[in-house]
Amino acid sequence: MKYISYTLIFLIAILVLWIDLPRTIPIKFAAFGQNIDVEIQPLVINIQGTSFRYFKEFKTQLGLDLKGGSHLVFEADTSAIKQSDLEDALNASRDVIERRVNMFGVSEPVVRTIKAGDIYRISVDLPGVYDVAQASALIGQTAQLQFKTQKSEEDVGEIDLDPDSTKSAQLALFNLTEITNLTGKDVKKATVRFDSQNGQLEVALEFTKEGRKMFAEITKNNIQKQVGIFLDDVLISAPTVQQEIRDGNAVISGSFTTDDVKQLAVAINSGALPLSINLVEQRSVGPSLGAIEVQRSVTAGAVGLGMVMIFMVAYYGRLGMIANLALLIYGLITFAIFRAVPIVLTLPGVAGFVLSIGMAVDSNILIFERIIEEQRKGKSFDATIRLGFGRAIDAIKDANITTLLVAFILFNPLNWEFLPQFGLVRGFALTLAVGVATSLFTGIVITRRLIQFFYKK
Repeated sequence: MKYISYTLIFLIAILVLWIDLPRTIPIKFAAFGQNIDVEIQPLVINIQGTSFRYFKEFKTQLGLDLKGGSHLVFEADTSAIKQSDLEDALNASRDVIERRVNMFGVSEPVVRTIKAGDIYRISVDLPGVYDVAQASALIGQTAQLQFKTQKSEEDVGEIDLDPDSTKSAQLALFNLTEITNLTGKDVKKATVRFDSQNGQLEVALEFTKEGRKMFAEITKNNIQKQVGIFLDDVLISAPTVQQEIRDGNAVISGSFTTDDVKQLAVAINSGALPLSINLVEQRSVGPSLGAIEVQRSVTAGAVGLGMVMIFMVAYYGRLGMIANLALLIYGLITFAIFRAVPIVLTLPGVAGFVLSIGMAVDSNILIFERIIEEQRKGKSFDATIRLGFGRAIDAIKDANITTLLVAFILFNPLNWEFLPQFGLVRGFALTLAVGVATSLFTGIVITRRLIQFFYKK
């Protein structure tokens, strides 16, 4: 059992180092008359099947204050909104935009509402995004999903929807005019998938309970006819109904690119904007913190960490060296989690990570002091380790649970209005929570195994 745990730790270390690898590392050396010339590539997961594909690469995501990105400002058209409903509509639009940005793959956006007299605007900061046109098109999309059927009792047959076929598209628009009550509000979820028969990308729609009934009624009344799926009055797909569909599942298919089908699913999932918005400003922005300030912050963190490591060695000797090794492993694991999720690192996020390092050191100190107390009583090595960890775990658990509770409040996942809702505060809370949770694993599991391996008298 002991060797299994050591093997598991070794495999975790290899995986963590591979995830943390910043770039390709060449290895060249000569051994036994052979020239070795290999490269260690950063970890990339690329799984392809007949009906699915999973692609994942591990990169460090930096926030707007460290990396820069795009700044967009939208002006809201409030002419059709009652004054009493204006604030709610503006906040709802902000929430929809934030959901769209998050689904689009941008982490930790900064979305704010701005009022200047009678003008209402929404500003959006997108860290690391420089394709401003694509982002603004997705954010400003109204995403009104409608289902239309053929007028009267005409049966025009299936229509070719080839993008180059203008005549076919016009014919479909002419015949698909009967608006149904089924809209995007009745869609429970839209997911991207591959067609199992031809391998093309498509969007699968899952309806709500009420939407399932309406869709079943629509398909029942339109067998051998077309049902058009429109997004913002643009025909996306017009399949011919072969039979009544009762399971509440529909498919939007066509000649979609990966980006097209992803944006379509995002727009449907995030819902329609309560307000009509117009883009009035767009620009790329540099890091809000200068290179000198970032370098000084990193230097300060390195100096502080170095002083802590020197103290641990000076005060605890061999135990301190083990704590420093565990601290290094902790840092690598935490950074791997940041890259794998990924978590956008802002300067407050880096501060949360540094603070969690202090919590990890604190756990080691509690464990070591308990071990030293048991050693003074003349107990055996195995007994001191067992009792030291056992008696320290309660204090470590209470301290870390308290910190995780504070991080939960700062992150405010439920968007309570009386708690912080700023992206930078949430970045601090998220990195702190990840760091504290990781420190529990390294402090209790890694440190214990290292002591058993290196610290036997």
